Amino acid sequence: MKLTLRVWRQKNADAEGAMSTYQVDGISSDMSFLEMLDTLNEELILKGEDPVAFDHDCREGICGACSLVINGDAHGPERTTTCQLHMRSFRDGDTIDIEPWRASAFPVVKDLVVDRSAFDRIIQAGGYITAPTGAAPEAHATPVPKPDAELAFEHAECIGCGACVAACPNGAAMLFTSAKVNHLNVLPQGAPERETRVLDMVGQMDAEGFGGCTLAGECATACPKGIPLMSITSMNKEWLRATRKVARK
Repeated sequence: MKLTLRVWRQKNADAEGAMSTYQVDGISSDMSFLEMLDTLNEELILKGEDPVAFDHDCREGICGACSLVINGDAHGPERTTTCQLHMRSFRDGDTIDIEPWRASAFPVVKDLVVDRSAFDRIIQAGGYITAPTGAAPEAHATPVPKPDAELAFEHAECIGCGACVAACPNGAAMLFTSAKVNHLNVLPQGAPERETRVLDMVGQMDAEGFGGCTLAGECATACPKGIPLMSITSMNKEWLRATRKVARK
Protein backbone atom coordinates (compact mmCIF):
# COMPACT_ATOMS: atom_id res chain seq x y z
CA MET A 1 0.00 0.00 0.00
CA LYS A 2 1.08 3.53 -0.76
CA LEU A 3 -0.35 6.19 1.54
CA THR A 4 -0.24 9.93 2.05
CA LEU A 5 0.01 10.88 5.71
CA ARG A 6 -0.88 14.32 7.01
CA VAL A 7 0.58 14.38 10.51
CA TRP A 8 0.35 17.05 13.20
CA ARG A 9 3.86 18.23 14.09
CA GLN A 10 4.49 20.43 17.11
CA LYS A 11 7.96 20.82 18.62
CA ASN A 12 6.73 21.46 22.17
CA ALA A 13 3.80 22.76 24.16
CA ASP A 14 4.71 26.40 23.49
CA ALA A 15 5.42 26.07 19.77
CA GLU A 16 2.96 26.57 16.94
CA GLY A 17 1.86 23.30 15.34
CA ALA A 18 0.97 22.44 11.75
CA MET A 19 0.16 19.47 9.56
CA SER A 20 3.10 17.96 7.64
CA THR A 21 2.68 15.66 4.65
CA TYR A 22 4.61 12.41 4.18
CA GLN A 23 4.50 9.58 1.65
CA VAL A 24 4.90 5.98 2.78
CA ASP A 25 5.08 2.98 0.48
CA GLY A 26 5.24 -0.77 0.92
CA ILE A 27 2.78 -0.79 3.82
CA SER A 28 1.30 -4.21 4.48
CA SER A 29 -2.43 -4.46 5.15
CA ASP A 30 -1.54 -6.73 8.09
CA MET A 31 0.45 -3.98 9.83
CA SER A 32 -1.04 -2.25 12.83
CA PHE A 33 -1.43 1.51 12.60
CA LEU A 34 1.46 1.99 15.02
CA GLU A 35 3.68 -0.30 12.95
CA MET A 36 2.90 1.90 9.97
CA LEU A 37 4.03 4.91 12.01
CA ASP A 38 7.17 2.99 12.98
CA THR A 39 7.90 2.56 9.27
CA LEU A 40 7.45 6.29 8.71
CA ASN A 41 9.79 7.10 11.60
CA GLU A 42 12.45 4.71 10.32
CA GLU A 43 12.42 6.55 7.01
CA LEU A 44 12.57 9.94 8.72
CA ILE A 45 15.52 8.86 10.89
CA LEU A 46 17.41 7.58 7.84
CA LYS A 47 16.90 11.01 6.25
CA GLY A 48 18.21 12.73 9.38
CA GLU A 49 14.80 14.17 10.23
CA ASP A 50 13.03 14.26 13.59
CA PRO A 51 10.71 11.23 13.98
CA VAL A 52 7.06 11.70 14.83
CA ALA A 53 6.46 11.47 18.59
CA PHE A 54 3.46 9.36 19.58
CA ASP A 55 2.39 7.54 22.74
CA HIS A 56 2.36 3.75 23.02
CA ASP A 57 3.15 1.06 25.54
CA CYS A 58 1.58 -2.40 25.58
CA ARG A 59 0.36 -2.39 21.96
CA GLU A 60 -2.21 -4.97 23.05
CA GLY A 61 -5.24 -2.73 23.56
CA ILE A 62 -4.82 -2.81 27.34
CA CYS A 63 -3.13 0.40 28.47
CA GLY A 64 -4.88 3.02 26.31
CA ALA A 65 -1.70 4.98 25.68
CA CYS A 66 -2.02 4.97 21.87
CA SER A 67 -4.21 8.05 21.70
CA LEU A 68 -4.63 9.37 18.15
CA VAL A 69 -7.35 11.07 16.15
CA ILE A 70 -7.35 9.42 12.73
CA ASN A 71 -9.35 11.06 9.94
CA GLY A 72 -11.36 12.88 12.58
CA ASP A 73 -12.21 9.78 14.64
CA ALA A 74 -10.76 8.92 18.03
CA HIS A 75 -8.65 5.77 17.50
CA GLY A 76 -9.71 5.67 13.85
CA PRO A 77 -12.54 4.10 11.83
CA GLU A 78 -12.87 0.94 13.94
CA ARG A 79 -14.12 0.73 17.52
CA THR A 80 -10.81 -0.31 18.98
CA THR A 81 -7.58 1.17 20.28
CA THR A 82 -5.14 2.63 17.76
CA CYS A 83 -2.60 -0.15 18.37
CA GLN A 84 -5.25 -2.73 17.42
CA LEU A 85 -6.31 -0.85 14.30
CA HIS A 86 -4.84 -2.53 11.20
CA MET A 87 -4.04 -1.03 7.84
CA ARG A 88 -6.61 -3.29 6.18
CA SER A 89 -9.10 -0.67 7.36
CA PHE A 90 -7.65 1.67 4.71
CA ARG A 91 -7.21 1.48 0.95
CA ASP A 92 -4.17 1.86 -1.25
CA GLY A 93 -3.71 5.52 -2.15
CA ASP A 94 -5.63 6.86 0.84
CA THR A 95 -4.78 10.15 2.52
CA ILE A 96 -4.81 9.79 6.31
CA ASP A 97 -4.95 12.72 8.73
CA ILE A 98 -3.32 11.97 12.11
CA GLU A 99 -3.76 14.37 15.02
CA PRO A 100 -3.45 14.33 18.82
CA TRP A 101 -6.40 14.40 21.22
CA ARG A 102 -8.01 17.84 21.05
CA ALA A 103 -9.04 19.05 24.53
CA SER A 104 -7.93 21.96 26.70
CA ALA A 105 -7.37 19.56 29.60
CA PHE A 106 -5.02 17.46 27.39
CA PRO A 107 -2.26 19.92 26.35
CA VAL A 108 0.05 18.79 23.56
CA VAL A 109 3.53 17.79 24.75
CA LYS A 110 5.04 17.11 21.33
CA ASP A 111 3.57 16.10 17.96
CA LEU A 112 0.91 13.48 18.75
CA VAL A 113 1.70 13.16 22.47
CA VAL A 114 -0.64 14.86 24.95
CA ASP A 115 -0.49 15.22 28.72
CA ARG A 116 -3.33 13.13 30.17
CA SER A 117 -2.30 13.53 33.80
CA ALA A 118 -5.66 15.22 34.43
CA PHE A 119 -7.12 11.70 34.46
CA ASP A 120 -4.59 10.67 37.10
CA ARG A 121 -5.64 13.54 39.35
CA ILE A 122 -9.31 12.57 39.01
CA ILE A 123 -8.41 9.04 40.11
CA GLN A 124 -6.34 10.38 43.01
CA ALA A 125 -9.33 12.43 44.17
CA GLY A 126 -11.40 9.35 44.98
CA GLY A 127 -10.67 6.28 42.87
CA TYR A 128 -9.76 4.07 45.79
CA ILE A 129 -11.32 2.07 48.62
CA THR A 130 -10.46 1.87 52.31
CA ALA A 131 -7.53 -0.53 52.56
CA PRO A 132 -6.98 -1.93 56.08
CA THR A 133 -3.50 -3.18 56.83
CA GLY A 134 -2.78 -6.84 57.42
CA ALA A 135 -3.31 -9.97 55.38
CA ALA A 136 -5.55 -9.95 52.33
CA PRO A 137 -9.19 -10.74 53.23
CA GLU A 138 -10.67 -14.06 52.19
CA ALA A 139 -12.06 -13.75 48.67
CA HIS A 140 -15.58 -14.85 49.61
CA ALA A 141 -15.80 -12.96 52.91
CA THR A 142 -17.92 -10.20 51.35
CA PRO A 143 -20.65 -11.60 49.09
CA VAL A 144 -21.35 -9.50 45.98
CA PRO A 145 -24.60 -10.09 44.04
CA LYS A 146 -23.94 -11.22 40.49
CA PRO A 147 -25.66 -8.20 38.84
CA ASP A 148 -23.53 -5.84 40.93
CA ALA A 149 -20.35 -7.74 40.10
CA GLU A 150 -21.14 -7.68 36.39
CA LEU A 151 -21.89 -3.95 36.51
CA ALA A 152 -18.65 -3.28 38.37
CA PHE A 153 -16.64 -5.32 35.85
CA GLU A 154 -18.32 -3.51 32.95
CA HIS A 155 -17.20 -0.14 34.29
CA ALA A 156 -13.80 -1.39 35.41
CA GLU A 157 -12.97 -2.14 31.76
CA CYS A 158 -12.27 1.57 31.19
CA ILE A 159 -8.58 1.92 30.28
CA GLY A 160 -8.46 5.70 30.58
CA CYS A 161 -7.38 6.27 27.00
CA GLY A 162 -9.27 9.56 26.68
CA ALA A 163 -11.14 8.71 23.48
CA CYS A 164 -14.35 9.83 25.17
CA VAL A 165 -12.89 13.30 25.71
CA ALA A 166 -11.47 13.50 22.19
CA ALA A 167 -14.77 12.45 20.62
CA CYS A 168 -16.99 14.72 22.74
CA PRO A 169 -17.88 18.03 21.03
CA ASN A 170 -17.57 19.67 24.47
CA GLY A 171 -14.36 17.92 25.55
CA ALA A 172 -16.17 16.41 28.56
CA ALA A 173 -14.72 13.65 30.73
CA MET A 174 -18.00 12.39 32.15
CA LEU A 175 -17.79 8.88 30.71
CA PHE A 176 -14.31 8.30 32.13
CA THR A 177 -15.20 9.75 35.53
CA SER A 178 -18.49 7.88 35.72
CA ALA A 179 -16.78 4.58 34.91
CA LYS A 180 -14.28 5.11 37.72
CA VAL A 181 -16.98 6.20 40.18
CA ASN A 182 -19.52 3.49 39.37
CA HIS A 183 -17.23 0.48 39.36
CA LEU A 184 -16.34 1.20 43.00
CA ASN A 185 -19.64 2.62 44.25
CA VAL A 186 -21.59 -0.46 43.19
CA LEU A 187 -19.44 -2.75 45.36
CA PRO A 188 -19.76 -3.12 49.15
CA GLN A 189 -16.00 -2.52 49.46
CA GLY A 190 -16.54 0.96 48.02
CA ALA A 191 -19.35 1.94 50.38
CA PRO A 192 -17.28 3.87 53.00
CA GLU A 193 -16.25 6.50 50.42
CA ARG A 194 -19.42 6.37 48.31
CA GLU A 195 -20.45 10.00 48.86
CA THR A 196 -17.02 11.59 49.08
CA ARG A 197 -15.83 9.66 46.04
CA VAL A 198 -18.36 11.03 43.59
CA LEU A 199 -18.20 14.58 45.00
CA ASP A 200 -14.41 14.70 45.00
CA MET A 201 -13.93 13.11 41.59
CA VAL A 202 -16.55 15.26 39.87
CA GLY A 203 -15.10 18.32 41.60
CA GLN A 204 -11.61 17.46 40.37
CA MET A 205 -12.94 16.80 36.87
CA ASP A 206 -14.44 20.29 36.80
CA ALA A 207 -11.24 21.81 38.20
CA GLU A 208 -9.21 20.25 35.38
CA GLY A 209 -11.14 22.28 32.81
CA PHE A 210 -13.03 19.54 31.00
CA GLY A 211 -16.16 20.66 29.16
CA GLY A 212 -19.73 20.16 30.27
CA CYS A 213 -21.65 17.05 29.27
CA THR A 214 -24.73 17.44 27.07
CA LEU A 215 -25.21 13.69 26.52
CA ALA A 216 -24.26 13.92 22.84
CA GLY A 217 -23.31 10.24 23.05
CA GLU A 218 -20.11 10.47 21.00
CA CYS A 219 -18.12 9.35 24.04
CA ALA A 220 -19.82 5.97 24.26
CA THR A 221 -19.62 5.52 20.49
CA ALA A 222 -15.85 6.07 20.49
CA CYS A 223 -15.05 4.11 23.67
CA PRO A 224 -12.96 1.07 22.65
CA LYS A 225 -14.13 -0.85 25.73
CA GLY A 226 -17.84 -0.16 25.29
CA ILE A 227 -18.52 1.78 28.48
CA PRO A 228 -22.28 2.52 28.17
CA LEU A 229 -23.73 6.03 28.07
CA MET A 230 -26.00 5.07 30.99
CA SER A 231 -22.87 5.14 33.13
CA ILE A 232 -23.13 8.94 33.13
CA THR A 233 -26.76 8.78 34.26
CA SER A 234 -25.79 6.46 37.10
CA MET A 235 -23.05 8.84 38.25
CA ASN A 236 -25.43 11.80 38.12
CA LYS A 237 -27.77 9.88 40.44
CA GLU A 238 -24.84 9.13 42.76
CA TRP A 239 -23.86 12.82 42.75
CA LEU A 240 -27.41 13.97 43.58
CA ARG A 241 -27.65 11.36 46.34
CA ALA A 242 -24.33 12.51 47.80
CA THR A 243 -25.16 16.23 47.70
CA ARG A 244 -28.51 15.65 49.43
CA LYS A 245 -26.88 13.52 52.12
CA VAL A 246 -24.19 16.12 52.72
CA ALA A 247 -26.82 18.90 52.84
CA ARG A 248 -28.74 17.05 55.56
CA LYS A 249 -25.70 16.86 57.83
